[in-house]
Amino acid sequence: MFQGWGNRILVLNSLQAINDLIEKRAHKYSNRPNLVFAGELIGLNQTVTWLPYGERWRAYRKLLHTALSPVQVKEYHSMQEGIAVSLCKGLLDKPEDFMHLVRMSAGRIIIAITYGIPDTPAQEEYISDGARAAETFARSSIPGKYLCDLLPFLKYAPSWVPFQREAREARELLMGIRRRPFEHVKRNMKSGIALPSLVQNLLSSPPEDVPSSEFEHRVFLVAGSMFGAGFETTLGTVLSFIMAMALNHDKQTKAQAEIDAVIGGDRLPTIQDSPSLPYVNAVIKETMRWQPAVPMGLPRHTFEDDVYGDYYIPKNTTILPNVWAIAYEANDKYDPEAFIPERFLDDTQDIPDPLTWIFGFGRRVCPGRYLAENSVFILAATILSTFDVLPPEDDKIVQEFRQGIGRTPKPYKCRIVPRSGAKARLIESRASNSNA
Repeated sequence: MFQGWGNRILVLNSLQAINDLIEKRAHKYSNRPNLVFAGELIGLNQTVTWLPYGERWRAYRKLLHTALSPVQVKEYHSMQEGIAVSLCKGLLDKPEDFMHLVRMSAGRIIIAITYGIPDTPAQEEYISDGARAAETFARSSIPGKYLCDLLPFLKYAPSWVPFQREAREARELLMGIRRRPFEHVKRNMKSGIALPSLVQNLLSSPPEDVPSSEFEHRVFLVAGSMFGAGFETTLGTVLSFIMAMALNHDKQTKAQAEIDAVIGGDRLPTIQDSPSLPYVNAVIKETMRWQPAVPMGLPRHTFEDDVYGDYYIPKNTTILPNVWAIAYEANDKYDPEAFIPERFLDDTQDIPDPLTWIFGFGRRVCPGRYLAENSVFILAATILSTFDVLPPEDDKIVQEFRQGIGRTPKPYKCRIVPRSGAKARLIESRASNSNA
């Protein structure tokens, strides 16, 4: 346990400890720490991810569940598959722009579900702002990064102090990415042209026991939280997947052979194909393990004193679930530093499935996990089906990552080329018929 400046931070370095505390003692470990900079000054404490645990959080989480439950996400399969086709069409036309194309694809899925906004310049603007905001918030949410988190009275510092200017700009960005698409849907609803979406569905059928203005505000905040419901995990994992394929051609070839054997060459993968593609899923799981999208997890805050083994854990201790330690736990058979998808197909080894820890733990597990899981699968499987991912001409792949709450690759180069002329024509044909 680390102590200083009146703060206590406990890092949990094993899945056993995380499950024992965050899962089994959820009533004590489901709160979030009060981050002065990110929470109070920027306003992230008004998002579902960072809301204090309680009745308000439960009400907002319930609304999110209407869009992200295991049953509901099946309604999005066709849309996600269409966006995967559009991504591959973009890779066919401008393979050097793969990082931008993946970012836009991850964002399009969220924007389409939340606001029903089609592929237009307005949608691209909302996604670009949302991605920029996600990067800003990931940096600002690291406990202790800002001095005002350690000395809360500094939140009253004058507006010209640098961190106050930074907070003001981030707060305006947050309000903008919430307000503009929400007002877009309301205008279209008034005109009778709104497409189906989470916002349109909720605003069309408000509950009778909640005042209309309060319910609209709830929908506004929940919709504004959706961009965090899988966007960072999808973006970081798919970009890391592309890097892994460029670095591990033998694993890529094996995954492509499985797709060819199961699906053939006349169509593209669908999300329904996932159970029939165990090696492809193992590649995705290995990507999640190799480069966890949120390596230190999202912090928790204890409601009350607790004892775990020989450890006394005081009330108001910040808890960090060390996902990186889980991912890189030593194994007698498989090197944790190596990219080996086969580890998840080996019944002789007790290796935790990343899908059980990559999206968080306990009552605050990411509500967008099923959506993100499907998004990562269909984007990765469609790329594998149609393209070879190769190292750049100079054979140098820069393996550097942006650090924050989330972890995504910094810009790097690789070559993405169609596997054949027939695959290129299949992409062109599907893209011309896609409604994504």
